[in-house]
Amino acid sequence: MSSHSLMKTLVIAEKPSVARDIAAALGIKKKTADHFENDDYVVTSAVGHVVELFMPEDIDKKLRVWKMDSLPIIPEVFEVKPIEKTKDVFAGLKKLMQRKDIDGLINACDAGREGELIFTYICQAAGCKKPVWRLWMQSMTKKGILEAFNHLREGAEMAPLCDAARSRSEADWLIGINGTRAVTARMFGSRRGKAATVGRVQTPTLALVVERERAIRNFVPRDYWRIQGIFDVSKGRYEGVYQKPNFKKADDDDRADRLWTEAEALAIVNEARTAEWAEVSEEKKRTRQGSPRLYDLTTLQREANNRYGMPAGATLRAAQSLYEKHKLLTYPRTDARCLPEDYLPVCKAVMGSLAVGEGGEVSREGLARFAVQALDESYVRFDKRIFDNKGISDHFAIIPTEASADGKKLSADEAKIYDMVARRFVAAFYPSAEFDVTTRISSIGEHRFRTEGKVLAVPGWLDVYGRTVGKDELPAISEKDGKPPRAKVAGVESLAEQTRPPVRYTEATLLTAMETAGKDLEDEELVEAMKEKGLGTPATRAQTIDHLINEQYMERQGRDLAPTGKAEGLIDFLNAVNIQSLVSAHLTGDWEYRLKLIEERKLSRDDFMKGIREHAERVVEKAKSYTESEQDVTQLDFNAPSDGQPMLESVRAFRSQDGTISIYKTLATRMISVDEVRELVTKGQVGPLDGFRSKKGKPFSAILKLEEGKVGFVFDNNASGENGTEEGGEALDFDKLTVVGINPRDGTKVYETPSAFASESYLKGDREKGIRIFRTILGKTIPTEEAKKLFADGKTGVIDGFISKRTRRPFKAFLVLDAKKGGISFEFPPREPSKKKTAAKAESESAES
Repeated sequence: MSSHSLMKTLVIAEKPSVARDIAAALGIKKKTADHFENDDYVVTSAVGHVVELFMPEDIDKKLRVWKMDSLPIIPEVFEVKPIEKTKDVFAGLKKLMQRKDIDGLINACDAGREGELIFTYICQAAGCKKPVWRLWMQSMTKKGILEAFNHLREGAEMAPLCDAARSRSEADWLIGINGTRAVTARMFGSRRGKAATVGRVQTPTLALVVERERAIRNFVPRDYWRIQGIFDVSKGRYEGVYQKPNFKKADDDDRADRLWTEAEALAIVNEARTAEWAEVSEEKKRTRQGSPRLYDLTTLQREANNRYGMPAGATLRAAQSLYEKHKLLTYPRTDARCLPEDYLPVCKAVMGSLAVGEGGEVSREGLARFAVQALDESYVRFDKRIFDNKGISDHFAIIPTEASADGKKLSADEAKIYDMVARRFVAAFYPSAEFDVTTRISSIGEHRFRTEGKVLAVPGWLDVYGRTVGKDELPAISEKDGKPPRAKVAGVESLAEQTRPPVRYTEATLLTAMETAGKDLEDEELVEAMKEKGLGTPATRAQTIDHLINEQYMERQGRDLAPTGKAEGLIDFLNAVNIQSLVSAHLTGDWEYRLKLIEERKLSRDDFMKGIREHAERVVEKAKSYTESEQDVTQLDFNAPSDGQPMLESVRAFRSQDGTISIYKTLATRMISVDEVRELVTKGQVGPLDGFRSKKGKPFSAILKLEEGKVGFVFDNNASGENGTEEGGEALDFDKLTVVGINPRDGTKVYETPSAFASESYLKGDREKGIRIFRTILGKTIPTEEAKKLFADGKTGVIDGFISKRTRRPFKAFLVLDAKKGGISFEFPPREPSKKKTAAKAESESAES
């Protein structure tokens, strides 16, 4: 930085709020419209990205039109331009950079790859060649900011991170632009307005979700039987489960307590029932569960989703706000779960601040009580699981700062995330929790029944989460039960069960899958080992999930993530074309690992980009050279009305052999099934069908109608004419609609239309006596059979799958018809016994050792 007294250093932050905090920490009070200034510094900010790479049409206007013969597009040099909506912000930054009294710049954008890219592109677009220093902030407190200013990094030191940032951006451009244009051209041809967006990270992530959905759909359950024994001892009754002798796992479904034939199960049951007594042996041992590790961003997002149903993006926004606005957390976009080895004094200070309650006094209430205990008992000491320089990179684990949360007006999400991080920080220093585990074997001849009892003996770190010493619910063996002890056989029965399909991804489980490049790992050490080969980074994974939802490739169903028909069509096409590099999580994870190697100076940017260019060229070549083979086309069992020949199913569409009829397999993001096409082709229309989505993402229902070889939508949501004519739609043909009942108010028929169950009177304009009940209520489409029950009996059966607007949780209920008013209401079935885990139990089960 300048030593000349008249020269100044320009500090560029990523956001205005950060610029304000930096100015305040430096004691700069003078403020103009777009910057703060004193004798040494000018402090200003961008508003996130204000510069972007040239798009193809900026390189050559001819590339505005998407044509296969113009691909691949491989720029020799990647140029940048100001983003249109923030061009005034960029102009202000450029003006400050060009001031003659500015002789150096400090990059104060977020301390990570993306912050490096934002600053680098601004300098490139402005043509600024002045010296650069890097401000690397771990916390946004005044102390943290001044500490960072005292340890500015040289610009040359940041070159590898800058190279990785540019490489990531250019790689996403090359794969995204070329892949999207090539795949769109082959999937949709000249269909205007259609785009099959693909990306280096988003498409392999989507492939994971589609693969899981198909595993669920294609799952065939297997019957098995478990045998349960009921035993009495002097102090009570307990249950045991039969265990196969000398068990060796034969396949993924096999378990020690599963019998695969009913005959085998009944033979054991009948033999065991003849016995009056079982011989009992047991083993008791004390086990320990170590305190959980500190949070990195992905783990925080995963647990917030499990505990509160918070989307990953919402967790990141809350954590970022707690870092930037409230100064309560350290930098959140981290993949580390350790702290620097010299951070013990800082941790003691943070624990001290958490021990202070309202009014600045040491508190014995809430979390403060546990912080006080941690200090009093000297729990805060060096531990390699917490302090490990090898476990950190540019950032360390997310922990609270010394700033007090008292008086802070936190949002509900912010309060939840702060409590999670603060509580985890305190718990990490606590001793292990200890459990007494009893394994009891009750033997009836050669048949062994296993019973396990586990009780918390020493809460340790679980005390911080509200767990207390438990009571053993397994009745103990006493002298009254004899030597060796025996238990009376009170009953033996077989339980018929079935294997269960895989479960859909939630954001929590998808984050784990992205972190491990699709590998199904539960062991924490294996997860850690895969981190560098994951899909995306902690800072971008939430954005990837949100982008897939916004592009209507996925949708949230309660807490689950489900792929749309648009997603399945894309993955089917990529598999048919054999572009494995766009669907393989493993291959994409390798690219992410190579970016990490660039940051570590172990791989050159030129070598990385050479591989990416070749990758983009292969994608285009495979799309160009793809032709449908006979293996890609299936002959269906119904004929087309145009030529009387069997309809054909290809990767992209259903079509007649004479080419007159072509029905794309995905319409408005919904997959069209073979059975639906059969009805559409043979009857001229099908429906009403649900699950379509508009360009704005809103769900809708419609009847599909086939006319002159083309498919059109028929709606009913604006019925107004005498014959049920729609505004912007076609007239409903009552003869082709399903009748679900009779309107109790006027005796007219009630039809199932695309969006409702509506009486003929309503559809002809009678709003006084007519009835109209939406087919989809709180996210659940009412089955036709249940609608028939509603109008026949005044009440449906129990319908599961409604989604609460307030909690976003699914619930089940009856629908009840008000015959006088024509409306409906919910009637709730009796509540089942609660199986909800306490927060402490959930924490115990999710804790990583």
